[in-house]
Amino acid sequence: MAAPSTTAPAPPGRRRSVTGTRRSVAVLFLLPALVLLGALVVYPIGYSLIRSFYNANGDGFAGFDNYKAIFTDDGIRTALKNNVIWVVFAPTVSTALGLIFAVLTERVRWGTAFKLVVFMPMAISMLAAGIIFRLVYDQDPDKGVANAVWVGIHDTFARSSAFPNAHPGRESPLKADQGGFITAATVHTGQTVALPLVGVAPDQMPGGAKKAVAAKADPGKITGTAWQDFTRGKGVGTLGAPDPSELGYDGMRIEAVKNGKVVASTKAAADGTFTLPAAADGAQLRLPASNFKQPYNGVDWLGPSLVTPAIIGSYVWMWAGFAMVLIAAGLAGLPRELLEAARVDGATEWQVFRKVTIPLLAPVLAVVTVTLMINVLKVFDLVYIIAPGSSQDDANVLALELYRKGFSEGQPGIASAIAVFLLLLVIPVMWFNVRRLRREERR
Repeated sequence: MAAPSTTAPAPPGRRRSVTGTRRSVAVLFLLPALVLLGALVVYPIGYSLIRSFYNANGDGFAGFDNYKAIFTDDGIRTALKNNVIWVVFAPTVSTALGLIFAVLTERVRWGTAFKLVVFMPMAISMLAAGIIFRLVYDQDPDKGVANAVWVGIHDTFARSSAFPNAHPGRESPLKADQGGFITAATVHTGQTVALPLVGVAPDQMPGGAKKAVAAKADPGKITGTAWQDFTRGKGVGTLGAPDPSELGYDGMRIEAVKNGKVVASTKAAADGTFTLPAAADGAQLRLPASNFKQPYNGVDWLGPSLVTPAIIGSYVWMWAGFAMVLIAAGLAGLPRELLEAARVDGATEWQVFRKVTIPLLAPVLAVVTVTLMINVLKVFDLVYIIAPGSSQDDANVLALELYRKGFSEGQPGIASAIAVFLLLLVIPVMWFNVRRLRREERR
C-alpha cells in the first residue's frame, strides 16, 4: 500500500501571487503591440471620427454636413456608384476565374507551372501593375497591346483602307461626293480615263503597288488608271499622266454611277489600271468613301465609358491567382470518396462539379469572395495610375476621392467623413469573415 502524499497545498495567497506575476509578464510582452495598435490604428480612427464633424479649417463644428456631402456631391456619388460596381464584379470574376483555374489544373502534370504563372502578378506592386496596364490600354495600336490585338482581329475581317488621306490634286477631273470623289463629266466606251490623286506617303502605299501605266483604249469598254500623281513642276514629270516613278492605287474601288445608281464596279490592278464594261457608258466614275476610310485604331479603353471595366480587368489579372491558390488548397482537402461515389452513381463531371465540389468548397469560396470585397473597397493605386486625367472623374472610387478631397481640394472634413464611411462599409464584411472563420475552427 502506497504511503500518502505529504506535500501540502500551496497557500491561496501564493497561488494568487503566481497568477498575478504571469499576467504582468503577459501584459509586458503585449505592451509594445498595444502601443503600436493604439498609435497606428485606434488614434487615427478616433481622430478621423472627430475631424469629420468639423469644417475645412478645423475651427468650426460642422455637424453632419460632411456626411451629407457624401450623398449630395456629384464626385462622391460617382465614386460610390463605381465602388458598388467594383464590389459586385471584381471579387465575383476573380473568384470564378480562380475556381476554374484550380479545378482545371488539378489533374494535369503542368498544373503547378500554370498556377505559378497565374499567381506571379501577386508579386507585382499595385503601382507597377498600374503602369503596365496604362501601357496595355494605350490608344495607339503600336504601343497598346490590347488595341494591337483588337485591331489585328478587326483588320482580319474588315480590311482598312490604304488611302485614307488621298485626294484630288491640281487639274483633277474629280470632285468631292459623299466622302468620296466623282468625275465631273460622264464617260463613254472606248475612252480612257485618268483618275490622279495625291496625299498618300510613299511608305504608306499598298505593298503590292506597281509602277503606274497609262491604260489602253478598248472600243467596247471604258478603261483608265488611278494612281499617285505626286510629280510637281515642269521638266520633272507630267501632271495628269503616269510617270515612271509613280505607283498605281492597287485595290482602289471604282464605280460607274447613273442617276444615283451603281451600274458597274471594279478594282484597280497593281499598276492602277481598271476596266469597266459597256454598261458603264454614259455614267460618271466614282471613287466611293470606302476607299478613304480612316484606319481602325481600336477601342478607347480608358475613355469615360470603359475605364472602370478596364481597371477592374487589371485587378482581376492580379488577384485571380490569389483566389486560385486558396481554392486549390480547399480542393486538396476535399474528401475524394464523395467525388468518386458521385461518379460511380453515374454523375457527369459537370454534375460532380456543380452538386458536389462547389457545395463542399462553399466556405472557401465565401472567405475568398469576402476577402476580395474588403480589398476592393480600399482600391486606390490602380485607379489613380491607370485612369488618365480626362477620365479620372468617371473612374473615381471612394478611396481616390478621399485622397483628392484631403490633399488636392483642401477639404479634410469631407475626407475624414469618407474615411469613416469606408470603415463602416468594411466592418460588416470583416465581421462576417471573422464569424465564418471561427465557425470553421469549431468544426
